[in-house]
Amino acid sequence: MATPLPINIGRLTQIAGFELVRMFLTKRGLIALAAFALVWLIILRYPIGQAVGIVSAPDFEQIARDISGSIGLSKLLDWPEAEFAMYWLIALYSFPIFSVFICSDQTVGDRERGTLRFLSLRSTRFEILFGRFLGQLAVLACLVGITLVATLAVLGFRDPSLLAGGFTRALSIFLILVVTLCPFVALMTLINTFARSSRLSIVLAILYFTAGGIVVGILQWQIPALGMLDYLFPGVQIELLAGQNLPLLSAVAIPLIQTAVLLSVAQRVFARSSL
Repeated sequence: MATPLPINIGRLTQIAGFELVRMFLTKRGLIALAAFALVWLIILRYPIGQAVGIVSAPDFEQIARDISGSIGLSKLLDWPEAEFAMYWLIALYSFPIFSVFICSDQTVGDRERGTLRFLSLRSTRFEILFGRFLGQLAVLACLVGITLVATLAVLGFRDPSLLAGGFTRALSIFLILVVTLCPFVALMTLINTFARSSRLSIVLAILYFTAGGIVVGILQWQIPALGMLDYLFPGVQIELLAGQNLPLLSAVAIPLIQTAVLLSVAQRVFARSSL
């Protein structure tokens, strides 16, 4: 029996870097980037580019204050950087959905091509699994950073005096968004350990959130004490986070704990699975 290879940071970095190459330097990745760019150009041009008029409109303000009891949107009206207030709402809900699709092929493609067994001869399974997770998270972090820079440019074009505060706001949004995306990427890492195709992994993720949500909702209806089951789903804190009604510690701790649990389960499944 072969002796397991020790964990090597260099190999881990190479595996993670491959995900960046696959996204930014391959034809398939560039096509996905082009589609992503077109969508965000529209978002930047309309909801974000016209954020001042939208946020300051009496109808929007009234709606925000009417529903402030549920998610507290009224707090966003106090942001001087209206563009980032609009960005925050859009990105907080769209990037988790986008991450499910972009992270659907972490290891299943290599398993289908038979290259996963080859990789395991030169890297530990932990390095393969965690390296792919880090690589996909790095890709999403790059995309979040690009959209934030574009939003900062829109803000600077409207009012250059807000750039200093906008940069600080952009940095805080970047950090919270990346942490929020961690459990979504980890969930796809787990699903990739037993799914047989990237399409199936997307379907399984959708079923996890929809069918799983229905089952948990029924259980909570019968036994209210089972409310903690909500934490089985990544993004459980997003509704409160959207309105800035969640303490920073909780906003960071919840997704990080979910990520650690999902990656631990994924590692156990992957260590026992056939390559």
